[in-house]
Amino acid sequence: MAFFFEVLVTGLMVGIMYSLVALGFALIFKASQVFNMAQGAMSLFAALALYGFFEQYLQLPLWLALLCTVAVMTIWAYAIVFLILRRLVNRPPLMLFMATFGIAYLMEGIGQSIYGTQAKGLNLGIPDDLYEVAGIFISSFDLFFAVVAALLVGGLVWFFQKTRNGRALRAVSDDHEAALSVGIPLLKAWTLTWIIAGVVATVAG
Repeated sequence: MAFFFEVLVTGLMVGIMYSLVALGFALIFKASQVFNMAQGAMSLFAALALYGFFEQYLQLPLWLALLCTVAVMTIWAYAIVFLILRRLVNRPPLMLFMATFGIAYLMEGIGQSIYGTQAKGLNLGIPDDLYEVAGIFISSFDLFFAVVAALLVGGLVWFFQKTRNGRALRAVSDDHEAALSVGIPLLKAWTLTWIIAGVVATVAG
């Protein structure tokens, strides 16, 4: 029985991390009605960028490497919207969907050209100890990132419920035409959504 609960708890913690990738899919789909096939590539690219800033190239402190990674993903979001998606406004959804495939291949190609194709290991300095609670062994590493993911989700809930920009994004997700009629700029909403998805991808990566 203890083994069952141990597997259950571990699965829940891993599931929380995977839910961040799903959250990125959902955010972009609700805002633009496009299923973003590049979300996985965004998580991969964010992880590679963090590896480059923290370990491979610049060897920055972790907090600064994270900030640099978020900045890189924000720049990516702006570039995707203004160089690609802006030209596809009012086009059939299939064109936007196929464009996200191209974005995914582009990000993967750039990542491979900069960081290579070998698997990377990233030592964040977080101890991976096992704690026993009621006969169930829990990894401190998994627990730490599960808490971080839960805090991120809670922060996003607060953002969408309590802030002006968050409510604007909810309006866009509910009805594009109604949002435009009350003066909510669609491209700005798309850009903000892709930035949020990039931040989520950073944590998920």
